[in-house]
Amino acid sequence: MKTMLKLYICLFFLTICNKGSAQENGVKIFLWENGAPGFENRKNEPEQAKDWWVRNIHNPSITAYFPEKPNGMAVLICPGGGHENLVFNSEGKDAATYFTSIGITAFVLKYRLAREAGSQYKLETHVKQDVERAMRLIRNKAGEFKIDPARIGAMGFSAGGEVVAMVAYDSKNILENGSDAVDKQDAQPNFQILIYPGPLFIPKEIRSDAPPAFLCAANDDLCCSSPIVELLNAYRKANVSVEMHLYSKGGHAFNMGKRAKTNALKTWPQRLTDWFEDNNYFLKL
Repeated sequence: MKTMLKLYICLFFLTICNKGSAQENGVKIFLWENGAPGFENRKNEPEQAKDWWVRNIHNPSITAYFPEKPNGMAVLICPGGGHENLVFNSEGKDAATYFTSIGITAFVLKYRLAREAGSQYKLETHVKQDVERAMRLIRNKAGEFKIDPARIGAMGFSAGGEVVAMVAYDSKNILENGSDAVDKQDAQPNFQILIYPGPLFIPKEIRSDAPPAFLCAANDDLCCSSPIVELLNAYRKANVSVEMHLYSKGGHAFNMGKRAKTNALKTWPQRLTDWFEDNNYFLKL
């Protein structure tokens, strides 16, 4: 009896420790059990990480962050980095911290980098495959994650916005001949959040079934303010729900506002919270 009691106590404290670790550092989940299709032999190659970047990603994954009081929403976060690096902390983990603070389960995607030196990967093929698989995996495990499969969004910063665009506007999101149950899930997000997105894969026309969009950038961002203006006009023409915040200055890569130099950009995440509330996304399961 004493032995069993000690065992239960150990398991109890182990559960608490693991939960705390998940809250702070996230839980890493690989997209494919045996590695990315066609590149299974590279799944054990270690990632490289230093300061603000992560590189050498050959076994793509999502890192899950769970709120204390989940409201059923979830967001897949795609950090930027020009497809050469992944800005995991300030455009991944910081965003996840914001989401969990308002009850949203967050998943940060580590996708393969098509422009890293010596890369064998292509944006339209392998990176698209990663983001589609991530969305499908989250939906497939919606019950386990305590989320509503009809309230799963995707967020992208800079190059990550291009990654989101690859999955947001593709009408062929269900694989009829998928290799497993995950592949049979719909990959299109229910809503999207594009923060200074890059210009690639931004469509000229928006279909009526495009996911509602929250768009944000600084007007003096030479590379990545035009895409949200183009999207705004396309969304309005298609009569699909959209909200855009174009700040007068702030440049590129202001992230979640922590490194912004203007008061307006420091508080831009509050506008996103308002958007969720105004559009009734904060519904209980």
